[in-house]
Amino acid sequence: MKELKVSELTKTYGEKTLFDHISFHIHDKDRIGLIGTNGTGKTSLLNILAGKDSGDGDIQAIQQPNDYQIGYLSQDQTFDPELTVVEAVFQGETPIIQAVKNYELALIALAADGSSEQAQKQYAQAEERMNKEDAWTADTDAKIILQKLGIETLHKKIGELSGGQKKRVSLAQVLIESPNLLILDEPTNHLDYEAISWLESFLNGYRGAILMVTHDRYFLDRVTNRIFELSFGKLYEYKGNYEAYILAKAERERVEADQEEKRKQLYKQELEWMRAGVQARGTKQQARQDRFHDLKENLHQVNQKSQLEIDVATQRLGKKVLEIKEGTFQIEHKLILNQFDLLIQANDRIGITGKNGAGKSTLLNILAGRLPLDSGIYSIGETVRLAYYTQQNEAMDPGQRMIAYLQEAAEQVQRTDGSSIGVAELLERFLFPRFMHGTIIGKLSGGEKRRLYLLKLLISQPNVLLLDEPTNDLDIDTLTILEDYIHTFKGAVIAVSHDRYFLDKTMEKLLVFNGEGQISTYFGSMSDYLSLTKESEKKVVKPESKPTQAVEKKAKTKLTYMEQKEWETIESEIGELEDQVDKLSEEMNHQGDDFTKLQQLQTELTTVEQKLEEKLERWEYLSEFVEN
Repeated sequence: MKELKVSELTKTYGEKTLFDHISFHIHDKDRIGLIGTNGTGKTSLLNILAGKDSGDGDIQAIQQPNDYQIGYLSQDQTFDPELTVVEAVFQGETPIIQAVKNYELALIALAADGSSEQAQKQYAQAEERMNKEDAWTADTDAKIILQKLGIETLHKKIGELSGGQKKRVSLAQVLIESPNLLILDEPTNHLDYEAISWLESFLNGYRGAILMVTHDRYFLDRVTNRIFELSFGKLYEYKGNYEAYILAKAERERVEADQEEKRKQLYKQELEWMRAGVQARGTKQQARQDRFHDLKENLHQVNQKSQLEIDVATQRLGKKVLEIKEGTFQIEHKLILNQFDLLIQANDRIGITGKNGAGKSTLLNILAGRLPLDSGIYSIGETVRLAYYTQQNEAMDPGQRMIAYLQEAAEQVQRTDGSSIGVAELLERFLFPRFMHGTIIGKLSGGEKRRLYLLKLLISQPNVLLLDEPTNDLDIDTLTILEDYIHTFKGAVIAVSHDRYFLDKTMEKLLVFNGEGQISTYFGSMSDYLSLTKESEKKVVKPESKPTQAVEKKAKTKLTYMEQKEWETIESEIGELEDQVDKLSEEMNHQGDDFTKLQQLQTELTTVEQKLEEKLERWEYLSEFVEN
C-alpha cells in the first residue's frame, strides 16, 4: 500500500501563519475534502503537496515512495497556447500515455491528408506501439473522459479555447494520467450538472487517493470519506463525508467552548487568590503560582471565528423591476434568446442553469444593461439599484489598501435596524481581522479578493442582485452566510450557477438553458428538477401485453416444428453476434477524435449485446426439449 506522510509541516505568509506543525497521512482509497475559510492556506497546502512550493525550514516534512505519482489540477493551470488539445491532455510521461498521444496525433495527421506516405507510416508506427503497450483500453478510457467533459476537438490549439474549456482540458489531463494521488482544486468549476454527476461516479470508482478543495457541498457529501479542516494554523481531521463533518465539528466546538469556560472560571478563582496577598507564600505555594501563570497564558486559546454576517439595509424597490419582451439575441451566429419573455418582480429568486455555452452569463449581461437585445424590449424599473457579481473581479489596484478600496463605496453603511456600521467593522464581520485592514490588495489570496469584491457590492445597498457563478471562488463559510442573507434580502436575486446545493437553498424558480435559444422554466428545487429529468430518461414505452388465455395446456415435452428449425440455426446466429461484438469493440479502440462516431458505435454495441443475451437465453430454453 502506497501512502503519503506529512510531519510537522509549517508555513507562514507575511504576518500570517497558514499552518503550524501539522501532520497527517494520505492512504490508498482516501477521498479527502479540504475545507477552510479563504486565506487559511488551502491552496498553499495543495501546492506544497504537489511539489510547487515548500514549507518553512529545512525539515523534510513530506515522505512518499519514489514511484509515487501525484496529479494536480490547480486553479491557475497554464498550457502553452500553441499546444493542441491532444498534446496538452496527454502530457504524462508513462509509456502508455505517450503511446496514446502518438496514436492520436497520427490519427489527426492521417485525417488531414490520407494520401501522405509520411502520415501513413506515422500511423502504422503508432498502431504498433499501441499494440506493444496494450494501450487500447487506456485510449478508449481517455476518449470517454474527454467526451464526458465536453472536449470534442483534439486538434484545436489551447490559445483558441475559452477559460472554461481550458479548465476542463486540465481536469481531463490529470484524470487520464491516473496518478496515485489526485489533487483537485475546485474540480466542478466550469462543469454542468451532467458532467458533475459523471465526475462523482468516476471519483468514487478511482483506484488511488484523492485530495480536493471544492465549494460544492453535495459533491463533498457524495465523494469524500475524510474531511480536513484548516483553521487558525491547525488541521482538524474528521472521518466520514460532509454531513458527518458538520455534526462532528459542532460537537468539537461545543467541547472546546465548555473547556474554555472552565478555564475562565478557574482563572477567576486563581486571580482572587493571587490578589489576596496570602502571607508567607513559601515553596508549598509555588506550584499554585505556576498554575496561575499557565492558566493566564492558555486563556482564550480556543480561536473562534468572527460571526460572518451581512447586515446591510436594502433600498426600497418598486413593483416594476426588470422585464424582457419578445427578446432575441445571438452572438457569432449562435442563438441565445428567441422571442424570449421574462418578468422579474420584487422578491423573486431565479436560478439560471443548463448547458455550458448556452448563454446563461449572456442573459445576466443583458439584464445588467451591458449588452443590448438584437430585437425586443428590455425595461428596468426606476427604483432598481442593481449589483452585479461577475465571474471576474472589477479592476483592483494591487497597491491599494483594503479599507481604502471599500471606502470608495462608502464610509458608513446603514443596517437593517436603521443604525450605521463602519467599514472597519464590516471587514471584521467578513473575517478580515483589524491587523489586515491596511494590507494591500496584491497580498490577498484569490478567494479573499472575491470576498472583498462581494462586500463592496453589498455595501452599495442594492435591491437587485445578479450573481454569476457565486460559488466558484467563495469558501463554504462565506457561501453559507450569503445564502442566509438571500433569504432575508428584500429584493430580487437572479443567479447563474451549477451548484445544486446553492440553488436548492436559495432559488424558487429555474430557467434551464438547453441551447439554441431553448429555455425551459421549472418551479421548484434543482434536485427535484434533476430527479424529474432522470425519471423521464428512464421511461421506456413498452408494448401492451396480450391477455393470457385461460386454456389448459399439456406439459411441453419436445420442440415444435418451427422451434426445431430455430434450433438448427441458433448456434450460428450466436456466433455471428459474438463476432459483431468483437468487431465493434475493436473499431471503437481505433477511433480518433470523432466523438459522434464513437457514440454511434457504443449505441450499436449495446444493441448487439442485448440481442446476443436474448439469443443465449433462447438457446437455454430450446436445449431443454432437444431429443437426445
